[in-house]
Amino acid sequence: MSDARPLADQAMEVALGLAEEAEAAELEARAQSEPEVAAALAQARARLSELDDTATPEALPDDMWARVAASLDAGSAAAEIAPASVPQFDAETDTILPANEPRAPRNWFLAACTGLAASIILALALGWSVMMRPDPTVIAVLINDTTGEAVAVVEGTEENLTRVTLLGQAAVPEGQVMQVWTKPEDDGPPVSLGLLADNRGTALAVEGLPPPGPEQLYEITFEQAGGSPTGLPTGPILGKGLAKEPL
Repeated sequence: MSDARPLADQAMEVALGLAEEAEAAELEARAQSEPEVAAALAQARARLSELDDTATPEALPDDMWARVAASLDAGSAAAEIAPASVPQFDAETDTILPANEPRAPRNWFLAACTGLAASIILALALGWSVMMRPDPTVIAVLINDTTGEAVAVVEGTEENLTRVTLLGQAAVPEGQVMQVWTKPEDDGPPVSLGLLADNRGTALAVEGLPPPGPEQLYEITFEQAGGSPTGLPTGPILGKGLAKEPL
């Protein structure tokens, strides 16, 4: 049975890691042959990338797990034990505990509340990041003419911010870089939007261009280090495609 939910919702669940393993695998497989699925996944991951980009990797202290174990041992030792000869009433479970039976520790409740609070804060931060990111006015799926595979997704906004998301590791020739191009006017020359560094997607901004529109051409070429020396595409084309208005 096919999933009746919007494709964007399915893609966001996969990007967040909330989808079932089988559902995620199915969507990833469809992305290899269906450009609209590839675009939805790329857009979802691009919207979450700001959180990844602003997070600095930190190594755990060497004694981290020893400290965790010590904390757990301390919590167990602090559990209240009822007096041997006096039954105790446990308000948390609404039961009477026999003599000599330990009362349920309350540490789990504090830990649960702390974890819930952290989850709520993360969800709010993620939602704020997604809501504050401008929606694209056009999306282009760039296809490699040789393999027929989707290699990148380009999102253009009204403010001329262009987000490029690579859909795989590109085999960049040694000594060359990837350069992004567009043609704001059908009869005009290609205009460089910038270089992609470190074989990863990025956000590019060029002042003075008109807002992007449907059927606008985007492409990525391999150029010499530093970019094309002529200001026009000179190298092999990694992928190209025409922009469409998002649904």
